[in-house]
Amino acid sequence: MNKSVIMCLIALCLSCFYAQAQRYLPGQKGIQFTAGTVNGFTLDESNPNFAAHAGLAFSTYTKSGDRWVFGGEFLGKCHRYKSWCNPQMQFTGEGGYYLNVLSDRSKTIFCSAGLSALAGYETIRHNKKPLLDGATINNKDAFLYGGAITLETEIFVTDWLVLLANIRERALAGSSVGLFNTQFGLGVKFIIN
Repeated sequence: MNKSVIMCLIALCLSCFYAQAQRYLPGQKGIQFTAGTVNGFTLDESNPNFAAHAGLAFSTYTKSGDRWVFGGEFLGKCHRYKSWCNPQMQFTGEGGYYLNVLSDRSKTIFCSAGLSALAGYETIRHNKKPLLDGATINNKDAFLYGGAITLETEIFVTDWLVLLANIRERALAGSSVGLFNTQFGLGVKFIIN
């Protein structure tokens, strides 16, 4: 009887303590997918301001709890002319560093600020200049270069599954359509080690 009471007390004491998750460890790696809107919150393709983005990236955590991010992104925007959509597409590669600026005590929610270098290519209407009514597009395909500033929140659902929410401002020189684009995105990250 005494042994069972002692065992119950030990089990009760052990159940009162919990271990913190092992997150943001040096060398941890993750693969993330993000998608969202550009320059507003519309996902309606018939809206003249429709634009969307999607990206795939690899991240690795440093000794100081920050992370490096390397990836690629697609941005598409529809420019309306009469009833036709003239697509603008940007394909960019990214390399950036994200500082961990805030986290909660349970290591579940992290907020980061990042600075990235971007380079890529932009095509407008797949480089087809004349429209069906004879009008001509003067914008040309071009190589892009610039950077982005990002604020991102990571919410750890488990030690290997992370939900993402971010806002970023991209500035890309070389574009004949516009220098700045604001992106709002949601995503998911899988910790792979």
